[in-house]
Amino acid sequence: MRDDAAPRWALGALPELLHGAGGRPLAVFLDFDGTLAPIVPHHADAVLALGAREAVAALARVVPVAVVSGRDLADVRARVGVDGVVYAGSHGLEIETPDGVHEVAPEARAVLAAATADLQAALPHESGVLLETKRYGVAVHWRMADPSVVPAVRRVVAAVLARHPSLRLYEGRKVLELQPDVVWDKGHAVRHLLQAAHTGAALPWAIYAGDDRTDEDAFRALGADGTGIVVWDTPRATSAAWWLRDPGEVTELLRRLSVSRGG
Repeated sequence: MRDDAAPRWALGALPELLHGAGGRPLAVFLDFDGTLAPIVPHHADAVLALGAREAVAALARVVPVAVVSGRDLADVRARVGVDGVVYAGSHGLEIETPDGVHEVAPEARAVLAAATADLQAALPHESGVLLETKRYGVAVHWRMADPSVVPAVRRVVAAVLARHPSLRLYEGRKVLELQPDVVWDKGHAVRHLLQAAHTGAALPWAIYAGDDRTDEDAFRALGADGTGIVVWDTPRATSAAWWLRDPGEVTELLRRLSVSRGG
């Protein structure tokens, strides 16, 4: 956890959470899996929590809202399905705004294709080890696999990474993902989007909610321009100042934020 204080429950202290904004306009950033949608055994089966779509839509009518996901841009846009929201996929390597789609590392797609072929050839074929190919990443999931195969999965991913040094490794919740090794992550994406939303005298003050290690990059990147909310069922080390239990509580927070802003 943070050195200065343990995170506080966000639903129990909404006025204090919003106090950090001062007089600045608010912007809200949301992860998808584990934040807007419950974690499921197979990533393709993920759906929004009950009421989340309506809560996101209501909030987006009164403040800027962005969804920043490790999923492909097209995938997360289709799963959320709310107009007026900015979508960033592939951990921020693809960002869609009203001006079009910005891609950070298009040259990396050929390397990812080669790495994907290597993984397909070498991964254990035991049931439950799933390979997810993305536009800017390739992920190996073992949530449904026997724990005994995990060491072999890690060895294969490490070997493929060694053959493709222009990639880097991200580890999430029972998933390993290879991505382009560029100076860009969810934190950079959030800073980019904050600047893009800066239309008045003051930079917006951001709330970012996420559940995974990749979201820690965004928590840290906010600095004095916002605050992080970690979504967890078990406390762990985090840079977030606030916490929520699950996507149901995230949905309730979005409803309350909408009301607080006149939605």
